[in-house]
Amino acid sequence: MKLLHENKLIFGSLYTVNEPHMVERYNRALEGFGLPHTKLKEFQIDMTGYSPEIAKELDDLQYLDPAGINRRFIILTPDQSELPVVHTYFSNTEDLMVKFFTLNARALYALTIKDVVFGEIEDSVFAVEDIEDLLAIEQVEFKISTPTNLMGKAGELKTMIERLRKEPNAWRDNELLKKMVKTVKMTGDIRTNTLLPDEVIFRHNTYWTAHFGGVYVFIDENETTVIGDPSAPGFRRSRPWQVSYLDIDDKKQVYQFLLDTGRIELPRGSWIERTGLLEQRANRLALWMAKELEPELDFNRADKRWIKSWVARNPKLVESEGSIPLIAWVSAQVSNWSGLDMEEINPKHRFVLCRAMPEHEDRFLINRLISEYLPFDYMMRYIYNKPAFYKEYETWPESYRKFVVGEVSNNYLPNRAGYRQQYYH
Repeated sequence: MKLLHENKLIFGSLYTVNEPHMVERYNRALEGFGLPHTKLKEFQIDMTGYSPEIAKELDDLQYLDPAGINRRFIILTPDQSELPVVHTYFSNTEDLMVKFFTLNARALYALTIKDVVFGEIEDSVFAVEDIEDLLAIEQVEFKISTPTNLMGKAGELKTMIERLRKEPNAWRDNELLKKMVKTVKMTGDIRTNTLLPDEVIFRHNTYWTAHFGGVYVFIDENETTVIGDPSAPGFRRSRPWQVSYLDIDDKKQVYQFLLDTGRIELPRGSWIERTGLLEQRANRLALWMAKELEPELDFNRADKRWIKSWVARNPKLVESEGSIPLIAWVSAQVSNWSGLDMEEINPKHRFVLCRAMPEHEDRFLINRLISEYLPFDYMMRYIYNKPAFYKEYETWPESYRKFVVGEVSNNYLPNRAGYRQQYYH
């Protein structure tokens, strides 16, 4: 993983904690979770406050996610809202955190000036043992604490202010006034700097979870669809009257579900010609096949001309796999605005021709699911399915690793949002 670290492809764009008072605050939060203090003087954190360095120090990758449910968080600064989430069991953790930061910005700003905010994203489930446990999660609540009980003190001050306003003789109560002065020294003026987050309950919508080898849960108005490994406990048995179950290896059924629910965009000349996405996929597939055929191959010269030459030298292999000739044929068809009947195309090849519907609210998750069927598309996997990217990276030969790292570093990292917009959204 050294090459990934050096190029900021793993644990990149994190927030560096190196000021003594911030380290001390982080330790107070760890103490609040019953964890030992860190001895590190400098470490990095993601949006949730997760630190790869502290995970290594504690020898516990799950120190903020001990059961893969009810995720813990540590907030030292509102600046964390701009960071990625690098370790989580649920794909919507980042979305929930962004909503929490956005809707409670004033309170979090005021709180983190004085203290660290920590807590759990709590739901009604405390352990995930089968599919039913996942389906039982309908909403989550952010349970929030501070070591100095700032929010509790703010609540007390708010009550005292209301009493002073409404009780005619409350201003004569010296003990009340003294307590107010003492409390306001801790909280500041809560009339201008609220310390009480207002929005803490959120719906738990469509998501992917790492449980049971990876499960996708799509929630529609009248039906929930679970896509995963049929061997997962509770698969096809939990709420069969309400939930549809699809084997993730059944490409035909998964494709049909995405099509029927308007989640997938079929090949059309308008986006194929504008983005060049299918051409990129064909090139990446050729590189993947070359790597599989010749692991010691030098990819330093792997430009478009090199790829075209490799394809020409290996016609039988390319033809038997089928995707590259199909992409060429489909690109020609749609450029001439000819109709394309996807039913005529083998289900194993359909996903190579599609992308998530750009306007759909689930587009990130849909592209993640599509990437499950395109292991050769390293760029799509890095953008939408980093766990799969990192897992496969370990199996790649060194020359191919360097090539992929260079491609991602040079083409995606400089303009992440722009790249996604150009090809996928």
